[in-house]
Amino acid sequence: MERWIVYAFISMAFAGATSVIAKLGLSGISGDLGLAIRTCFVFLFVLMFAGAVVPASELQSIGWRNIGWLAASAVTTAGSWIFYYRAIKLGDVSTVALIDKGSVVIALLLSWALLHEALTPAKLAGSALIVAGIFVIARG
Repeated sequence: MERWIVYAFISMAFAGATSVIAKLGLSGISGDLGLAIRTCFVFLFVLMFAGAVVPASELQSIGWRNIGWLAASAVTTAGSWIFYYRAIKLGDVSTVALIDKGSVVIALLLSWALLHEALTPAKLAGSALIVAGIFVIARG
């Protein structure tokens, strides 16, 4: 199995645990405050991780294009997190997390439009199943 696939499965496991752990941490506080606290910890952990694994020489490779796209990604991440935390504060984590995975369909479409990645029959079928699942969950 290729390394990126292993990383994707590890990411899936952490993401699944994150939602449940976050819901426990929101007890008695708003989703907005919980998100702010969590984000401070994320910043520290990622900064320590980068300090340990990124060679200092790589800093010279950063260009304005990198900064611009990563800043845009930060805006979309913040928007996602803000509304995700509001949703899990008010709703069931299991339902919110499943609806949130509809982001796979958005990523598929944007990767096709912007990165020119292939839209294979398997990807389209999987996306259709995700959308169908979201409708089942949202109505149930």
